[in-house]
Amino acid sequence: MDRHAIALWFALGGAAQLGAQAPVRLSFGQAVSQAAGTAPIVAIAGLQVDAAEARVRQARGPLLPSLSLSSAWANRSFNSRSLGIELPTIPELVGPFDNFDARATATQTLFDFASIKRVHAARAQADGSGAERRVAVESAARSAAVAYLRAARAAASAAARRSDSSIAAELVRLAAAQQAAGVSAAIDLTRARTQLAVSVGLLIVAQNQNDRARLDLARALGLDPTTPIELTDTLSSGIAAADVPAERDAAIARGVATRPDLQAEVARGLAARTTGSAIAAERLPRLSLEGDVGVNGPTVPGAILTRQIAVAVSIPILDGFRREGRLAEQHAIASVSELREHDLRQEIAAEVEAALLELRSVEAQQTIAAERMRLAEDELAQARERFAAGVAGNIEVINAQASLLEARDADIDARFRAAVARVALASAVGVAQTLH
Repeated sequence: MDRHAIALWFALGGAAQLGAQAPVRLSFGQAVSQAAGTAPIVAIAGLQVDAAEARVRQARGPLLPSLSLSSAWANRSFNSRSLGIELPTIPELVGPFDNFDARATATQTLFDFASIKRVHAARAQADGSGAERRVAVESAARSAAVAYLRAARAAASAAARRSDSSIAAELVRLAAAQQAAGVSAAIDLTRARTQLAVSVGLLIVAQNQNDRARLDLARALGLDPTTPIELTDTLSSGIAAADVPAERDAAIARGVATRPDLQAEVARGLAARTTGSAIAAERLPRLSLEGDVGVNGPTVPGAILTRQIAVAVSIPILDGFRREGRLAEQHAIASVSELREHDLRQEIAAEVEAALLELRSVEAQQTIAAERMRLAEDELAQARERFAAGVAGNIEVINAQASLLEARDADIDARFRAAVARVALASAVGVAQTLH
């Protein structure tokens, strides 16, 4: 085995047989589904939703009953003169004496419009967090889909380079046989060996890109980067399909209705406006009921029952104009949200339009690339026949092989771009997690 064959054996994957870890078989749909459910950004977004729901419960707290228990024992004395008491019958030093007090205190808000509005604002923020989680799901699904397609393209490129290397090795053997038979010049064998060296180098690069693409796919799925992955889908015409309307207007309408980033922006605007209403409602009176019952006395056995029931009304008048500043801040936030919402609607229309244009373009290019590859294969076959018959040198074969290499790359790139365009269209409509 010469050095070219040894390099080719390693490049074709002979050394890979030493690996013992079984690969994880993964289809395109499984990759998208797994990323949408378990990707780190999705898990983080889910925890943020839990935090938002907890804030709703916190905002509801001032409207619910509260109950507290307390107990205290004290031994004290005091100066009656410090209280302004100067009677001959009352000594200057009073005490020491014991005091025991134990009671239960309950409060219930009867009317607090500001707190009600705060609950509504917290609920709007929680809805926004839910929409943000769907944004994370869509982003994870799209990232996994593109990473899978890149891995599939890298695998197709590596397979193409293996085929090129096999053809180059066969041409070396044919050129050597032709030279031994005296029907071919020595330069034909040199050209063939040069082409084999080039093919082996390209194969090594392609396999390195293939390994890097699978590493990126593992990261997109939240897997251990060392996990070997076996792709069960290729860059076929049916990959990356999704439930997307074919008509432009229908696709735009679907995107406006389902895009989670638009829903999140709408929720943020609603939360800002509701928070502003809650701040404005702080000017209204607040009505609450308070109850207090317990025992009080110098000793525990001597304590007697005491109670208090009160209805309290508080009316805020002035707080140094802080309330007005907070209200102006929320109005500004709501205005910014309205502008972003309007811009997002236009962005959705533009993204859907661009994705449809790209899809139509790459589908036409895919047809041309497939025809180009067929012609390149015919050209290589004819050149090999002419060289084998001794009527032409192998320079024609090498040129035909180079044309086939370019045609294969163009076909792989066209199929990859078509699949990516389908992913972009699904993402523009907001249904990337349904890709299969």
